[in-house]
Amino acid sequence: MHSTATARPHQTRAMSRLSRRSVRTRSTAAAAVVVTIGIVVASAVMLTVLYYTLQGSAQTAAQARAAELVEQLRTDRATELDPGVLSTDGQIGVIQILDERGTVRLASAGAPKAPLVEMMVPAGQTVNVGRVQLPVERGDYWVTARGAVTPAGPVTVLVGGNREPVESIVATVALLLAVSGPLVVALVAWATYLLVGRALDPVERIRARVDAISTAQLDDRIPVPPTGDEIAHLAQTMNRMLGRLQAGHAAQRQFISDVSHELRSPLAAISTALELAHNRPDMLDTELLEESLIPEAARMRVLVDDLLLLARADEHQLQAGTENVDLDDILAAETARLHGNPRLSVITRITAARVTGDRGQIARMVRNLVDNAARHAHNIVELACERVDGNAVIHIGDDGPGIPANQRERVFERFVRLDAARTRDAGGSGLGLAIVAEIVAAHHGAISIGERVGGGACITVTLAADTDSYVAAGDIR
Repeated sequence: MHSTATARPHQTRAMSRLSRRSVRTRSTAAAAVVVTIGIVVASAVMLTVLYYTLQGSAQTAAQARAAELVEQLRTDRATELDPGVLSTDGQIGVIQILDERGTVRLASAGAPKAPLVEMMVPAGQTVNVGRVQLPVERGDYWVTARGAVTPAGPVTVLVGGNREPVESIVATVALLLAVSGPLVVALVAWATYLLVGRALDPVERIRARVDAISTAQLDDRIPVPPTGDEIAHLAQTMNRMLGRLQAGHAAQRQFISDVSHELRSPLAAISTALELAHNRPDMLDTELLEESLIPEAARMRVLVDDLLLLARADEHQLQAGTENVDLDDILAAETARLHGNPRLSVITRITAARVTGDRGQIARMVRNLVDNAARHAHNIVELACERVDGNAVIHIGDDGPGIPANQRERVFERFVRLDAARTRDAGGSGLGLAIVAEIVAAHHGAISIGERVGGGACITVTLAADTDSYVAAGDIR
């Protein structure tokens, strides 16, 4: 147990050291390992094939020589054979002709006196005896035995294919492979190290260039090589990332500037009122509280609440609820609220529409839209609600100056007000429509801006209707 526990940390450290090595080193090591395995496997296969090929060739030559001897022995005595058929070469190592008593009657030069194998083969049959190894290094053969009938009686012809040259050739090839294999591995490792290094040079240049870019230089870009390969794609991706970072940094700076701008005035008003009350306690009366402190504090509270809601939306914490929300009830409540403004004429076209979501968020969305319409309207505000193809559609319009087509996406950004003067009583804080867009997105809806019939702007919100509730209530029309 102790040795196993001790080995594991060593293995972990070894793997950790390998993982910390550069891509170049890991690629070289991987290539060397793969090539080594490939060479070992290929060498083993080649040597095996070579060995059995040479063995088969030697055995075939032995069988052919035995057949030739048998053919001549049919008509000639053993002593009358052509000396050429008893000669040996690189493949045929030994020849013996045995009589019916198993005695060697005739043999090739240098053949042993004793029979290679003690056996008699009937005429017309061939037996592959296999490997026969003689003692004291007198030979190692693949023996083929064949029976024949001669004028002097039956004989057995033994022909041994020489095994030693086969082993010598295989050993020589194995030695050559053992010498050349490491050289090939070393060459592949060197080439891999060189090529991977050259391939990674552009990546290192890109890394160094990106590392040198600071927040004050986010407009810098990486040169894109004209190769059109993965390195060029990496440079393009890095440039797009730098563009997003630049846009996000600019948006963050603009956000901080806008928040400071929005908070500066109420803070200044509250500070002035408090200083006045501190220096002149007699002036801290109900009028100062109601006209300065309370309204400005309320504005700050609303602004902070809006910022917190947008921060939740950025962190994907603004989730749609599971309540059944009647949009017609919310629009009816907003209609009643607008009737308190004598400047406005309210036109409504409200039909029953129900969605599933967060009642508070949807009510806030509708109120922001209504406040936006009331702020810009000359005289008329229109509120409409209907069901269209399984969706609940809200229309909030006004007869104000409208929104230019090229600004209709921009108005949903934070702290965006199209009025150049940025007046708060006319332009608000610039967060209302941004909050509307986030709430609609959280409820998987869609929002768009168009022109109102008769002039002005009309904002349309489309949410999935809760049709199941209508079916249960029998309200499908």
